[in-house]
Amino acid sequence: MIRALLVLAMLAGTAGAVVAYGDRDHIPEQIARASEQVSKMLRHRSPEPAPAVQVARGRAGEFALHARINGVKAPMVIDTGATSVVLTWETAKAIGLPIEMLEYNVDLETVGGHTKAARLTLDRLAVGALVEKSVPALVVPRGQMKTNLLGMSFLDRLESWGVQADKLKLNGYPDVAGRNKRRAAAN
Repeated sequence: MIRALLVLAMLAGTAGAVVAYGDRDHIPEQIARASEQVSKMLRHRSPEPAPAVQVARGRAGEFALHARINGVKAPMVIDTGATSVVLTWETAKAIGLPIEMLEYNVDLETVGGHTKAARLTLDRLAVGALVEKSVPALVVPRGQMKTNLLGMSFLDRLESWGVQADKLKLNGYPDVAGRNKRRAAAN
């Protein structure tokens, strides 16, 4: 609807300019050329389809996947009850985070009980074609958790997500500049 209104506004403006300043004998041809140019521009700048990822439910009822954190593959379980992305100490070390400099000063309740966690920001977190930068995350001390959690600090950045028929679908936002294809190719 917005695109149609934009086309009409551009055509009206072009037609007005042609009538006001143009050669009145060639107005229909000039309007047709202007219409063709506007149509070409809109086709060329149309948004890329929104990226989406589907994750099948596992045997234990979980939605597990492999993400790329700062370019390194890491197993994760989607946890809508987790406020943040939470990484195990082992994963944080494997992806090259400065674990010796972390301050474990955030209280955290896990399935296993109470623990402390350290705050940090992940440069890049990708789940298939869904790529987010500067994602807040937590790291728990060594041995405190066995699974990385893909929590709300990532999920809140998506356009939508939901479960239907044992599949979780994560939907990103449409990309008008065509970056999604380049991002997916880089992963």
